[in-house]
Amino acid sequence: MSEQANEIRQRTREFGLRAIRLVRSLPSDMVADTLGKQLLRSATSVGANYRAACRARSAAEFRSKLGICEEEADESIYWIELLVDSKLVDALRV
Repeated sequence: MSEQANEIRQRTREFGLRAIRLVRSLPSDMVADTLGKQLLRSATSVGANYRAACRARSAAEFRSKLGICEEEADESIYWIELLVDSKLVDALRV
């Protein structure tokens, strides 16, 4: 694995871990639980899909799997924005 690939692998893992910590810090109510679960799924999916991309059998498969990573990262941003805009978490925290 290249140094760049290893760095991305570590960064996507850290992103997932940070999302886990953020979700754990949310208040316990129906809205926070729902948004938190959505964030948890999409944020942890980024790293899992990047690992899958690194095992791709072709350049086309690699690009396809990276596209999934990008989609999941963008979805994570959406859930974070909702958490901030609904005042469930402070913008400075994220």
